[in-house]
Amino acid sequence: MAEAVIWGEKGARINAIAPGIIVTPLAVDEFNGPRGDFYKNMFAKSPSGRPGTADEIANIAELLLSDKGEFITGSTFLADGGATTSYFYGPLQPEQE
Repeated sequence: MAEAVIWGEKGARINAIAPGIIVTPLAVDEFNGPRGDFYKNMFAKSPSGRPGTADEIANIAELLLSDKGEFITGSTFLADGGATTSYFYGPLQPEQE
């Protein structure tokens, strides 16, 4: 956010994309590995109910890089299908001791 102020003076926009689990060959290995149950539980308990795709992240980048996103700066786009939200407010909340 601070960099958006500095770079805004030069006419640039600064944004970030924070993707969650995105289906890639490496991610598929993770889904089928020792932590696979952890990921499957996370997907099942997140609002989207699934991992994301590279195309979905590219769509966010396309918006941010286009004229349609020219008013957006200093922002981080969390694209995790709601997993973080579920961790803080839903069924993925850690159990209280």
